[in-house]
Amino acid sequence: MVWIVVIIALLIDLYVFQAAKAITSGSSPRWRTIIYNSYWGCSILALIILCLMPFIRKYFAGLQGYVFFGVLGLYFAKLLVCVFLLIDDARRLIQWVAGRLSVHPAPGAGISSEGISRSVFLTWLGIGVGAGLYSTLLYGFSNKYNYRVRRLTLAFDNLPASFKGLKIVQLSDIHSGSFTDKAAVSRGVDKVLAEKPDLILFTGDLVNDMAVEMTDYKDIFARLKAPLGVFSTLGNHDYGDYVWWETPEQKKNNLSDLMELQREMGWRLLMNEHVILDRGGEQIALIGIENWSAKARFPKYGKMNDAYPGTEKSPFKILMSHDPSHWDAEVRSKYPDIDLTLSGHTHGMQFGLELPWLKWSPVQYIYKEWAGLYEEGRQKLYVNRGFGFIGYPGRIGVLPEITVIQLT
Repeated sequence: MVWIVVIIALLIDLYVFQAAKAITSGSSPRWRTIIYNSYWGCSILALIILCLMPFIRKYFAGLQGYVFFGVLGLYFAKLLVCVFLLIDDARRLIQWVAGRLSVHPAPGAGISSEGISRSVFLTWLGIGVGAGLYSTLLYGFSNKYNYRVRRLTLAFDNLPASFKGLKIVQLSDIHSGSFTDKAAVSRGVDKVLAEKPDLILFTGDLVNDMAVEMTDYKDIFARLKAPLGVFSTLGNHDYGDYVWWETPEQKKNNLSDLMELQREMGWRLLMNEHVILDRGGEQIALIGIENWSAKARFPKYGKMNDAYPGTEKSPFKILMSHDPSHWDAEVRSKYPDIDLTLSGHTHGMQFGLELPWLKWSPVQYIYKEWAGLYEEGRQKLYVNRGFGFIGYPGRIGVLPEITVIQLT
């Protein structure tokens, strides 16, 4: 399998090299030698890295993401260059065929007196697009700890007066197994504490797979404190479903360890249950369920029929549910008195555009609600973009998030 990938990569290298030769044809022999050697030096190094990925994964796990996406991004950028080269080749083929079928030469061939040829233009355009994409991917590595505090005020007619002004900090998708910079993570927690929240809610995916991933970060997240408490729920990654276990008991013990770890940090993990929060003699309900997804490839461990009963008389209800697809699939239709649902899970795909006039990410074609605030009638959903990262060790356009919600 590795050799098939290497052969495909080598064919891409050879095709793109034709573009390098074309745009340097007018350069001096010295510059052409430098450019050609640099191109093949980088290409051969990337091919060697592809062959060594199993070794890197085993002995340099902390570098795996950077190395893998560095090489993957390089070849994806080259593929974009290939697209432009194929367009040019197709154009020239059509011109050649037209020329063979006609007694008159096909118009538009060659170099015009006004500027460069179409071939050179398309080649440079392809290289520019590919280089821009690859530079963006490398830049994204620097954003993985660039925590963005997002503040919003949410108004509810039925919020008890004692809870007016309640400040909630929502965190989600910590994915501690991806972290490599403890000081940077600690600075993120400092930002949370600087908000002086009344309540801290974590909506799942504390780890990538195993409870042991939190060992080096337990002391940092144990610093999170709030007058009304720190509450959490589980996400799809917290169950250890994506790693191989020798026995079912190992997997079960891993989940028990994760639950115990949260208790030791001072967090209250809600497992298909609810708590009643009291302030000034008035009460609201906080419901937390295990992962429940409307998407077939994610599990449905959550049980609203266990968590909801007992909250019926509460005038205001908050639900923590990791996967935002739960909101449309069950919450809105079956539990219309749940006022605010807090979710995470999508990370905003760690890639997208968030401008005043445009909000876009490829994940929106999978999840209708993927980042930010959504409202239907009197019910609201907020989807946190995630505190951590997984897979690609960076963020492009969609930064890691600390959500500050004030109720009124």
